[in-house]
Amino acid sequence: MSTPIPTIRCRENGPLVIQGPICVLDHQGNPFPLPAGKDVFALCRCGSSANKPFCDGAHRQSGFEGNNLAPAQPAV
Repeated sequence: MSTPIPTIRCRENGPLVIQGPICVLDHQGNPFPLPAGKDVFALCRCGSSANKPFCDGAHRQSGFEGNNLAPAQPAV
């Protein structure tokens, strides 16, 4: 059986939502505690979260705008 590939989704004007088995490390390589059994996490993209690196919804009040789109794929 294969291991699921983690997926990162950029939410429009919001966080990075990561689904799948992950480990979030600080700049020294120490892991942040993650709730057991949870496989979806939101990481702050706006810089306003009081719970960095995790999102706490502060982007709604900060006026953060982020609507990045992936480049169009060439027709096959």
